[in-house]
Amino acid sequence: MSLTVVGTVAFDAIETPFGKTDKIIGGAGTYIALAASYFEKNTNLISVVGDDFPEDYLNMLKNHDIDIEGIQIKKGEKTFFWAGKYHDNMNKRDTLVTELNSLATFDPIVPDAYQTSDYLMLGNLTPGIQRQVIERMHKRPKFVMMDTMNFWLDNTPEDLKETVSMVDLLCINDEEAQQMSGEHSLMSAAEKILAEGPKYLIIKKGAHGALLFDKDGHIFSAPALPLKSVFDPTGAGDTFAGGFIGYLAKTDDLSFDNMKNAIIFGSVMASFNIEKFGTERIQELNKKEISKRVKQFIELTQFKIDPNNL
Repeated sequence: MSLTVVGTVAFDAIETPFGKTDKIIGGAGTYIALAASYFEKNTNLISVVGDDFPEDYLNMLKNHDIDIEGIQIKKGEKTFFWAGKYHDNMNKRDTLVTELNSLATFDPIVPDAYQTSDYLMLGNLTPGIQRQVIERMHKRPKFVMMDTMNFWLDNTPEDLKETVSMVDLLCINDEEAQQMSGEHSLMSAAEKILAEGPKYLIIKKGAHGALLFDKDGHIFSAPALPLKSVFDPTGAGDTFAGGFIGYLAKTDDLSFDNMKNAIIFGSVMASFNIEKFGTERIQELNKKEISKRVKQFIELTQFKIDPNNL
C-alpha cells in the first residue's frame, strides 16, 4: 500500500516548564509522516517550505523513507514559523508568534508518483487546500482521513463542512466536536457529525484517550498511557493521527476491529512524542520499543470478569 500525507512542514520554537528550544523542525505534516513511516514504508509528503529550510531536516525525513518530492521549496521565501509557551499544567498554551510565510500562498501539487496512493491523510490546513488535494487526485484513494481545528470552525465553517463531507474519517478533539455539533454530549456530537458525511469519527481527549465511532453505531474507547511526565505535548495529536493512518495503510484492513488496533498504535506513538521536545523522540524510535509499549497498553486494558457475578 501507499500513503500520502498533506500538512505543514515548519519551524517551531517551544517553551514548557521543562525548558525551551530555538527553531526546530515541526508542523503537522512532519509529525504525521514521521509517525506513519514506522508502519508504512511508502509514505509521501506534500507541503511547502522556504529556502531557509535546512537540508539536514529534509535528509532526516528521507532517512525515514519518506518521499519528499511533494515538498515545494520556495526561493526567496521563509518557512512557516510558530512559537508557543505552555502553562505549568501543560494543558494550555499561548501562541507567541505565527508567521505563515511560504504557507500563505501554498498551492498543493500532487506529483504523478503520488497519484496512485491508496491512503490520504489531510493534516490540519485550510479546508480549501485539503479539498484541492482530494480533487487533484486522478483516482480517489480508498481511504481519506482528515484533521482540522477550531480556527476553521470559527472562520470558514461552510468551507469546512464541504470538505468534511468528502472524507472517510474525521479526527478532532472533544472541544472541536462539541463546537462543530452544538452538542455537549460526545455521543450526541458524534451522531450529528457522522450525519455530515464521514463514515468514521475519532474524538481525541488528550490525556484521557480517544473515542472511535462509525455510522453503524459501533463505539470504541481507548485510554491514554499513563506517563510519569509530559515533557512537550506539541504535535501529539498529529503523531497519534500518523500512527493511526500508518497502521491502517500497512495492514490495509478497514474493518472496525482493525481500526481499534490502529487507535492503540496511534496512542503509542503519541505517548513517545511527548517525552522530548518536538519530533526528537519519534525520530529515534525502533520497532522493539513500539512493540514493548503496545504490550503495556494491552496490560492496561485487559481484564477478566464474570458479568453474572453480582
